[in-house]
Amino acid sequence: MALDKPIYLDHNATTPVDARVLEAMLPYLTTDFGNAASVNHAYGERAKAAVSRAREQIAELVGAEAKSIVWTSGATESDNLAVKGVAEMYREKGNHIITCKTEHKAVLDTCKHLAERGCTVTFLDPDEFGRVSAEQVADAITDETILITLMAANNEIGTLHPIAEIGALAKSRGVIFHTDATQAVGKIPIDLDAMGIDLLSLSAHKFYGPKGVGCLVVRRKGPRVRLALQMHGGGHEGGMRSGTLNVPGIVGLGAAAEICRREMPTEAPRIQALRDRLHQGIEGQLKYVKLNGHPTERLPNTLNLSFAYVEGESLMLKMPRVAVSTASACTSESLEPSFVLRAIGVPDDLAHGSIRFSLGRTTTDDQIDVVIEQVLQAVNDLREMSPLYEMVEEGIDPATVKWTEH
Repeated sequence: MALDKPIYLDHNATTPVDARVLEAMLPYLTTDFGNAASVNHAYGERAKAAVSRAREQIAELVGAEAKSIVWTSGATESDNLAVKGVAEMYREKGNHIITCKTEHKAVLDTCKHLAERGCTVTFLDPDEFGRVSAEQVADAITDETILITLMAANNEIGTLHPIAEIGALAKSRGVIFHTDATQAVGKIPIDLDAMGIDLLSLSAHKFYGPKGVGCLVVRRKGPRVRLALQMHGGGHEGGMRSGTLNVPGIVGLGAAAEICRREMPTEAPRIQALRDRLHQGIEGQLKYVKLNGHPTERLPNTLNLSFAYVEGESLMLKMPRVAVSTASACTSESLEPSFVLRAIGVPDDLAHGSIRFSLGRTTTDDQIDVVIEQVLQAVNDLREMSPLYEMVEEGIDPATVKWTEH
């Protein structure tokens, strides 16, 4: 007999494909299978028209022009194209890039790669909530600065940077501004023009679309952003990204964007209410629980908590009915504490005891109640086995104890 599936609260890692998205994709896997570049017959024309419609759907979601959309395999490729593309295209203007220590590895590792090849990279320190301010960015800008790259929302703690303020600053100083909006798109309103964004990365699978498809939004005017090519051959996507288009995936991305645009005004408050119910249900009944991330400037679906005197991996094992994570899906195989939590000053012992709950479209009130019950039981069971917890409960500060080696 098959076991019931766990309650899924790991939507920041990936989301299930919405049934409506799958329905939109299916014809382009079967009957309408044409290559969008083969415009000399009906099959190719239908594929091209579907791709054009998806551009419009994405553009409507993020406040961009449809012709500014460049299809990619996902946000990691988009980040690479944006950061490397600017660094190489504008190297005669300068070689300085500004980013933050809590960025996704797709940006951090790309920036480190460029630093090894002669670029100067400033890695800003976030505050205790994971934010950087426009003032910090302003202080870091030099005559050599060509790019600011800061994520709209952090994937682990959900914290939102003041993107509109930073975008206005970048524009006033003539610096290109890229944001990895992978976690933000579909969850909170994003407007390219209103926020002064020049380059924006996103992935379909973060908002109920298929895996393996995304896009980079590239501003075409005010200013027009130019990128050095990272992939050659065929001249697709205005020459910026060669390769046969993934038509079914692109159709799915467009459909997912349209659904999010329609439903976000009601869905975001519903999910935030569930997130807060989860937080209150846990914190109201457990001691030594710490919220990681900004209390208000945070994604509506994300709750990252540290449980003192508990190890995160052990906590997950004690909750087989709940699917959550201890860190970003891209770094979860590492035994090191989360670099994001370290960057905001969370001690290693608390970082090791952190869990990220990320809610989604299918999350219900009943599920949240079950998760609260599971967390309370698991934490209490683990703490009963913790000598440190027992000492703290007896009023002894473990930091004052002189430990002896045998």
